[in-house]
Amino acid sequence: MLDWIADPAIWASLLTLTALEIVLGIDNVIFISILADRLPVEQRRRARLIGLSGALIMRIILLAMITWIIGLTKPVFTAFEIDFSWRDLILLAGGLFLLAKSTREIHHSVEGDGIDGAGGQATLNFGVAILQIMLLDLVFSLDSIVTAIGMAQELWVMVAAVVISMAVMFVASGPISAFVSRHPTVKMLALSFLLLIGVALIADGLHFHIPKGYLYFAVAFSVGVEALNLMASRRRKAAKGGA
Repeated sequence: MLDWIADPAIWASLLTLTALEIVLGIDNVIFISILADRLPVEQRRRARLIGLSGALIMRIILLAMITWIIGLTKPVFTAFEIDFSWRDLILLAGGLFLLAKSTREIHHSVEGDGIDGAGGQATLNFGVAILQIMLLDLVFSLDSIVTAIGMAQELWVMVAAVVISMAVMFVASGPISAFVSRHPTVKMLALSFLLLIGVALIADGLHFHIPKGYLYFAVAFSVGVEALNLMASRRRKAAKGGA
């Protein structure tokens, strides 16, 4: 009954799937961090907790409905010579929402609305923030669940990987949120990532698959450049302070 404990294939699939779930959940953490930054300081941790808990519950429910998930890939109508399934429609809606939300956040960051979220004043209603988080959780969960189904055969392995990855992301969400809030250029870069992900979701919904490796390379390269910029900025500030 406990043969799985000595089965290296089970542990390999659990570790690999957990790592992939963490990678696939980074965009979710970024989105939650940016939205939480628009809330009063005392509500931000609770928003991150509710957002990630909602994502965890949604993914476990979807995992328990594997047959239904597979059924989402069946075409429901055809337009412009493309067979659209419910999964395609959800990805299209999520991609469009992400593009619109990221663009508005970029506008808010650049143009400003006279209220600084970092100062602790509310620029977003808590209920609205949670609703937006839950909507994007659904889209991100589909991508995560499809990956889990393709990589593991045992339901408990999929659930364990999702739970572990969510725990890791919750622990990391606080420092990530604080870092993004402290550095406006990092926040702008994160919003650019969300725009990129939105475009990828729309393309996927239109059956034009963009290899994830291309997206991850672009993100990693941009993060590397920004890290060098931050290091150079700190050195300039240190040099001025010592002068």
